[in-house]
Amino acid sequence: KGIVTRGDFGYSFAFQRPVGELIWERMGWTVFIALGAIVFQWILAVPMGIYSALHPYSFGDYTLTVVGFIGVSIPDFFMALILMYLMLQMGATSIGGLFSPQFVGAPFSLAKLVDLLKHIWVPLIVVGMSGLAGLMRVMRGNMLDVVSSPFVTSLRAHGLDEKTVRKHAIKNALNPMVSIAGTELPNVFSGTIIAAIVLNLPTMGPFFYNALLNHDQYLVMTFLMFIAIITQIGNLLADIALAVLDPRIRMS
Repeated sequence: KGIVTRGDFGYSFAFQRPVGELIWERMGWTVFIALGAIVFQWILAVPMGIYSALHPYSFGDYTLTVVGFIGVSIPDFFMALILMYLMLQMGATSIGGLFSPQFVGAPFSLAKLVDLLKHIWVPLIVVGMSGLAGLMRVMRGNMLDVVSSPFVTSLRAHGLDEKTVRKHAIKNALNPMVSIAGTELPNVFSGTIIAAIVLNLPTMGPFFYNALLNHDQYLVMTFLMFIAIITQIGNLLADIALAVLDPRIRMS
């Protein structure tokens, strides 16, 4: 009742502050990094999957498959350690976090934005790499199924050029990918806690871990509730996107 009527999520025993204040302080960066990682995954996974499907069992297909499986095999926190080590070897002086020490707590400015862009690529790669290979393999499998389907043969038989045929095939192959996208957001939220701790990110992951250690039950329950809400929002957005992408879904 307090959550619905007053936005009262309880009181944090460890921080001696209302849980609502603590959640909103970190929710913005959490959503920003999660959405950025999903965009990073899709920008790479969709073209890679399409290329692999259109050139099956070629050298390029095998190369992308190996790269993808390497991304799946390496844990995100270990990937973070590797990137941090490489940055140190290249002479970087500020690694981890989203800002250099002089910009932490400073008002937002153009210089702070540039500094953010210098740091943000590391967490986007670390968080996004784990799901990249899986999405690529799904896209490859979907595309192979669609390319060999009767309706593609019919389009070719009607004299459509190959570019138009591939356009229709890609559009149909994207349907399962859109469904998967609905579950990606909560997975990114809850599946990168250790990587966020290693990279010292101001997200909900390390916060949730500390709440578990401190038995801070209201903070833990609020975080889990937000994950459930985000899951529902993600599924709703995926359903809307499917209806926009495929008219047959709107008719059914």
